[in-house]
Amino acid sequence: MYKLKFIFFFIFLSLFTTADAQVRDDIVDRNLLQDRQVLEYQPLREADIFWEKRIWRVVDFREKMNQPFAYPEAPFFEIIKDAALQGEITLYSTEDDKFSFPLNETDIEEILFESDTVEVFDPITYITNITVVRDEIAWEDVKRIRIKEQWFFDENTSTLQVRILGIAPMIDDTDDNGNFRFERPLFWVYYPEMRPILARKKVFNSLNDAALTSWDDLFERRFFASYIFKQSNVKDERLQSVYSGIDLLLEADKIKQEIFNFEHDLWSY
Repeated sequence: MYKLKFIFFFIFLSLFTTADAQVRDDIVDRNLLQDRQVLEYQPLREADIFWEKRIWRVVDFREKMNQPFAYPEAPFFEIIKDAALQGEITLYSTEDDKFSFPLNETDIEEILFESDTVEVFDPITYITNITVVRDEIAWEDVKRIRIKEQWFFDENTSTLQVRILGIAPMIDDTDDNGNFRFERPLFWVYYPEMRPILARKKVFNSLNDAALTSWDDLFERRFFASYIFKQSNVKDERLQSVYSGIDLLLEADKIKQEIFNFEHDLWSY
């Protein structure tokens, strides 16, 4: 009987040791976020929209609050790029920001993989050959994104709400000498289509590594710093077409304050 108990104890100890010997760069398997489903927006009727305003923003990754966008182990641009290359989302041309021109697979590769010609010297034949090299756009090159969003007042719930419509990664355009020329968007992503993917991707939290905060949570809770560079207007102009310097910043802040005041002035206290 004693030998039988010893055998059972040895088997149990072996199983426990084998299970505990699983190699992972963590203390547990993290599956809660991968199984999360996106929370759908509540139904909205056109007749319930009392007021609306379309806004375009810029999110700069170099600002302290936006540093999770450039987290080296999981940068935001890589999430979009991987989803596009795997065919999980549709990318749209920057000809307009109305998602009118979807890009095909060839167009996506031309955008994400830049081609360049280099001269390669062959030391055996002493011949210089011209070779085409394809460089993949690195996430470090994307320092800002544009966000297109719609602010509206819902009479059904008596609340001022905002919904993001699209996201466009921005990249610097340089000349042959590497000098900055201008900044341009690479493509547009339809945000509602991207939400299920963002809901399963974790955002780095400097205060708590165990925080289950997804990218969808970050955008829906507005946990990012940004500034307005355009609002809907009759001439479809950007603020920088009319304002410059400190006046440009003041006008952007004025638009943000007007949206806040609109809801505030609807109520009597």
